[in-house]
Amino acid sequence: MSEIETRVESLKRLIVLNDGDNVADAAFVYEVDSLIGQVYDDIGTIKIIPLRSLFDVFLMKVLYVGRRSRDAGVLDYLGEMLNRFLWSRELAPLNNQGDLLFSILAETREDRKFQNLFEASRQLGDNSLFVTGMFPDVRPRRRWGGRRRNRNLASMRFDRAYYVDLGRRYYRLASGEPLAEFVGQREVLRKLAEHFTLYQEALSELSQRYVLGFDMDLLANKMLDAFNAYRRSGDAVHLESARRYAALLKVDGRSFPRLFRNPAFRTFRG
Repeated sequence: MSEIETRVESLKRLIVLNDGDNVADAAFVYEVDSLIGQVYDDIGTIKIIPLRSLFDVFLMKVLYVGRRSRDAGVLDYLGEMLNRFLWSRELAPLNNQGDLLFSILAETREDRKFQNLFEASRQLGDNSLFVTGMFPDVRPRRRWGGRRRNRNLASMRFDRAYYVDLGRRYYRLASGEPLAEFVGQREVLRKLAEHFTLYQEALSELSQRYVLGFDMDLLANKMLDAFNAYRRSGDAVHLESARRYAALLKVDGRSFPRLFRNPAFRTFRG
């Protein structure tokens, strides 16, 4: 287990031990921010970090730090849901967001065969929460041709309010099934139904800051730290790191001339 995994698991144990309370004191917030900062360290270096650990710490940031959440079960459920969706569907290419959104919406509207009503309701609730939360701005790409059903799906307008209401109803239905009690998810599903909008907004923040985008404030701090380290040491490694952060931030060279004066940076930018 990597250092990041170990630290994330330690935070999760703390949350479980204090289930029902918000544990985001100063030490907790510092550790979460430190873990997220570590993800952005050495921006040019490839890191191998388990996807689930990343989602867990991002959820801690937007839920426990940002929204004072208190439910360990919901945190775990959403971490598993994100891991399942984003790992199995390979979200990485940003230009395929519309395709991914379209496929999940199609799955939600299809007359699929599930083993039982609980499984069906829970999955369709997850679909609705995922598309309305993780894709706050993207619209399905229109597709034509193929079977009549695909043409109908392609021409539909993505009504976010409709899927929010749908998600609430599916989670409420799933929470009422006997299997919900058997698998220990009745209370979690009930909370997802009752507070659907809160969790949708949290996932939207997570998506925009960490999955489909970057935490720009953190990147700016990293850029300044690297540049100040270069000024103190003269080590070109720190300057290169600062330039990489600046490239992600799309910093205007006129506002930071000492960073851009080396012609090599222009080559790096593109």
